[in-house]
Amino acid sequence: MNPSRRCLALLALLACCALPLHAQTADWPKRQPIKLVAVFPPGGSVDQVARILAQQLTQQLGQTVVVENKVGASGSIGTHAVVTAPPDGYTHAVVFDTHGVNPSLIPNLPYDTRKDIAPVILIGTAPMVIATPAASDYRSFADVVAAAKAKKNVSFGTVGSGSLGHLAMALLGKSGGLEMTHVPYKGGGPLMQDAVAGHVPLSIATIVVTKPHIDSKRLRPLAVTTSKRSPDLPEVPTIAESGFAGFDAPAWWGVLTSSKVPPEIVRRMNEEINKALQVPEIAQKLRGQGMTLVGGTPEAAQAFIDRQIETWAVVVKENNIKAE
Repeated sequence: MNPSRRCLALLALLACCALPLHAQTADWPKRQPIKLVAVFPPGGSVDQVARILAQQLTQQLGQTVVVENKVGASGSIGTHAVVTAPPDGYTHAVVFDTHGVNPSLIPNLPYDTRKDIAPVILIGTAPMVIATPAASDYRSFADVVAAAKAKKNVSFGTVGSGSLGHLAMALLGKSGGLEMTHVPYKGGGPLMQDAVAGHVPLSIATIVVTKPHIDSKRLRPLAVTTSKRSPDLPEVPTIAESGFAGFDAPAWWGVLTSSKVPPEIVRRMNEEINKALQVPEIAQKLRGQGMTLVGGTPEAAQAFIDRQIETWAVVVKENNIKAE
């Protein structure tokens, strides 16, 4: 075979190989239902976000979008299931902020967070709230700082060892020279039970978990962990305002998929979720989670997640934090 014919044959072969990929991209999402894997249990914020999105995306895409809960290991089990699913754009993960912590916290994570995963969109962020029982002597976050610097046995409860609340308080302790003792709980329910009963002097948890107890006057909010004040608690200062310039530790929710999914499908899914976030009813439901909606491009989501991974990797290493 002469060189020109060999070249034509090679081009024809490459074209044939590309046909299945082009076909699956062109007919997405007509072939089968789309699965949103919620990486935390039913009833939690990740599950609720997934179900809110699934309902709207079903309408927009003309294809059933189902939610499947695959839980455990701080969300890494569900994420791994998405990474190993067929990369055809029909399986996506809805994740929480633990996704940015897991690479440094979990030994031998069964996937490479940067190489194996393609962010689709950052759905939104929310503040965590540092609160204290109503009868507490802490009237402000400055009182907590003063007590911790004076080594007055300041302890704080979180939803678990290695949680974002745990890491945020460790970062505060390191940067401010504060001596504080961590008390891990198994979730927001048990933490709030002990917090309102006065068994733990400080709690740090998402605004969704904490605000009902603030509204009932059983907890007093001292500070929020985002760089800006929360619209839900406008009178509560940020940690940055309280002497820790630049401090920002938001809870967040995002949608991810396998990095092997064709970019055209990732882009289309991104566009559809952005469209869903503009629907007033959907936006209202998500804001009901205490969330500030973000949206935007896959590239913006990637940049945000990369910063989260880098920030918390340093905190985990410097404080020798271990997963439960």
